Amino acid sequence: MSSRRLWRRITPLLAAGALALAATACSSGGDGNTVSAGSSATSSTAGPTGTLRLGYFPNLTHAPAIYGLDQGIFAATLGPGVKIATSTFNSGTQEAEAILSGALDAGYIGPNPAVNAFVKSKGAALRIISGVTSGGAGLVVKSDIISVDQLRGKTIATPGLANTQDVALRYYLKQHGLATDKNGGGDVQVRPQDNAVTVDAFKSGAIDGAWVPEPTASRMVADGGKLLVDEASQWPDGRFTTTVLVVRTDYAARNPEIVKRLVAANVASINALGADPAKAQQVTNQGLAKLSGKPLADAVIAPAWKRLTFTPDPIASSVVTSADHAQMLGLITKANLDGIFDLATLNAVLTAQGKPAVAAK
Repeated sequence: MSSRRLWRRITPLLAAGALALAATACSSGGDGNTVSAGSSATSSTAGPTGTLRLGYFPNLTHAPAIYGLDQGIFAATLGPGVKIATSTFNSGTQEAEAILSGALDAGYIGPNPAVNAFVKSKGAALRIISGVTSGGAGLVVKSDIISVDQLRGKTIATPGLANTQDVALRYYLKQHGLATDKNGGGDVQVRPQDNAVTVDAFKSGAIDGAWVPEPTASRMVADGGKLLVDEASQWPDGRFTTTVLVVRTDYAARNPEIVKRLVAANVASINALGADPAKAQQVTNQGLAKLSGKPLADAVIAPAWKRLTFTPDPIASSVVTSADHAQMLGLITKANLDGIFDLATLNAVLTAQGKPAVAAK
C-alpha cells in the first residue's frame, strides 16, 4: 500500500476524538530533553503509550513548542503513557534530515524545509498537520545600507541553503535584479550558516546582514543593525508562514492517537500564548534561557514579539508560493505538493472551539 493511500486511511482515526482534547491545557511545569506526562494529565486511563521524538528550534517563531513544553501542556494532553523526547535544531535543513532519517517523529519546522523533505521523498515522508507562527522574519543590514541596490557585492547570511528565509532573500534579490547562486557567487554573496553564528558574524563585520527569523533579527538590530525589509511587506495582508508542525507519515500510521493529541496540544499552547501575552513572553524567554544559557534582553524580545502571530492556520497559500519561488530559483525540483497538508484533526479541534476551519489550499 502506498504512503498516500495509507495516510488517507488513518486520517479518520486522527480526527476521531479530537473534540474531547481541543481545550486541553495544563499549568504545571516541566521542560527538558526527556519529559514524561505526570498525574495532571487529562487522560489518566486508556490513553496512548509510546514515545514521541519532537524537534523544534530555540527561536521565538517556535514559541508554542517552547511554552507548551515548559508549562506542561504537551505532557498533559498527550497523557501519562507518552514520553516526550525533545531535540533542538538551529536550521530547518538539519531538522528535515532528522525527519527523513527517522530520527524524529514530529517537528516544528519552517515551511520550505518541510516542502524540501516532502519533495525529496516523493511525498512519502511527512505531512503538515498544523500551522504555528506567521511573521517574524526579515532582512537586517548594517546601518549605512539604505537601499537594496547597495547590497551588490555584499555578503548576506541565511539560516541554511533552501530554508525558508534563504528562499525569501534570494527571491527578493532576484526581483530587484540581483543574482545569486548556490555556491555563494553572483551579485550578492549568500552565506548559509546557523543563526547562533550569525549575530557574532554581524558584530565582527564578517557579514553585511542576514535574512533571519526572530529573535536573531532583533538581536542584530540591538547590535546596531537596521531592518531593511520586514518580510511581512512582501506578502498579501502581511500573512506568511514561518513555522509549521509536521509528522512523519509512518509514525502517524502507527500512532494516530498520539498525533491527534499532539495537534490538540499545539492548539492549546497557541491559545495560551494569546490569552496572556505578558506571561507568554516571559515564559518563552525563560525557556530560551534554558536552551541557550541566557535570556533575551527586553530590548530584543519586546520588538520581536510584536512581529509574531501565533496561529494554527498554516496559511497554505504562502507555503505553496514559497515552494514556487524555490523552484524558480533552482533550489528544488518541480514541486508537486498534492497531499502535503492533512488538516482533518486540526479542523476538528478548531470546530470544537467554535473557530473557523483552515484551508489546505
